[in-house]
Amino acid sequence: MGKSASAHKGDGQQKTSNYYEAVIQSETFKELLRKKRAFILPSSIFFFVFYFTLPILTSYFTVLNQPAFGAITWAWVFAFAQFIMTWGLCILYTKRAEQFDQLVEKIKQETGGRG
Repeated sequence: MGKSASAHKGDGQQKTSNYYEAVIQSETFKELLRKKRAFILPSSIFFFVFYFTLPILTSYFTVLNQPAFGAITWAWVFAFAQFIMTWGLCILYTKRAEQFDQLVEKIKQETGGRG
């Protein structure tokens, strides 16, 4: 007789497990993780420091209350800069993601990749 449904399911799980092990052990996958970590960690730290600096400075200090341009204070300049910083990080990540996608394609080629 043929294999039972659970035996077929076990074979599929074993193939999937072997595939994922091959991906995880791939040097290109390790390079992808290194490159992503090297980009995401510093940019996230920068984002949070830049973002939380405004409420901290406006709550506890008066340095941003000084006029920058006419009646516009440095607090408004800093707040506007946060929009620019957010868009800048999004654009930078989009460009970097293209490099990450190239590494993913390379991993898929090396490991007989799926989807």
